[in-house]
Amino acid sequence: MTLLTHLYTQRINVDLRHLRCFLAVAEEGGFTAAGRRLHLAQPTLTRTIKSLEESLGVQLFERNTRRTELTEKGEKLRENLGPLLGQLDRTLKDLREGEKLRVGFSWGLPEGLSRFAARFAEETGTGVEFVRCEIPRAGLDTGQVHVALLRGAPPPKNLRSRFLYEEPRIAGVPAGWELAARTELDWAELAGLPLIVNTASGTTFPDMWPADRRPAVGAECRNYDEWLEQVAAGLGVGTAPISTARRYTHPSVHLVPLTGAPTVSAHLAYPSHGAHPQAARFVNHAWRASDELQT
Repeated sequence: MTLLTHLYTQRINVDLRHLRCFLAVAEEGGFTAAGRRLHLAQPTLTRTIKSLEESLGVQLFERNTRRTELTEKGEKLRENLGPLLGQLDRTLKDLREGEKLRVGFSWGLPEGLSRFAARFAEETGTGVEFVRCEIPRAGLDTGQVHVALLRGAPPPKNLRSRFLYEEPRIAGVPAGWELAARTELDWAELAGLPLIVNTASGTTFPDMWPADRRPAVGAECRNYDEWLEQVAAGLGVGTAPISTARRYTHPSVHLVPLTGAPTVSAHLAYPSHGAHPQAARFVNHAWRASDELQT
């Protein structure tokens, strides 16, 4: 019976961390070099090897002040373990091949998010696929995506999320209106104008103004392209985050800076339960890199 077979049949409490640490010490010929390879402090590595030996009831290394050498049983474990861990690593790598994390958005991805996604894919082996879903929660509620970029109000409590940034709004005004020649508009002025409301993925609604002075709804739509066309047709004005409005333009819509308008918050969200294994990692890494997402 080999030592590895013995480990299995006796159900000894040994995990991959123990075995990888053992193999590093065996291959490097000492704890100091193995610690550098594994980015572990030497005391931590020493405790791990001691725990492995105690679990096995077998001495794997002969140690003295000058050198660390494998015992006969340690050598047997090294000979068997190297090929097995190599095969395991190849198998795990093959499993990750082609894995995709789907990230939903309704419109206007932050400019730096694609660069971040490429870096994430390189570091984790999990590719990122952006999916445009102009429905509430950008496809997160329907399971079309694993993570979603949500703008406006904070995500509901059944989602885990990270706040990324906030940005100002800009007004979309029909080119034929006198207001299109203005250099800026005040948020309060919009209360006297018909408002184009994107009911599926928009961020501007009449109840954002005081109850006694709210804009009438000029038209409703369900995506950003319809929003642009309805503004262009003169059915009303609309507002959008400044980054989105600058990326999606229309010859019959003038973009006018707004003063006194509430900002638009951007969050990345994923389900509280049953989330993709890489969802939290992607969101947390993006949160830490949020300063570069809009550059």
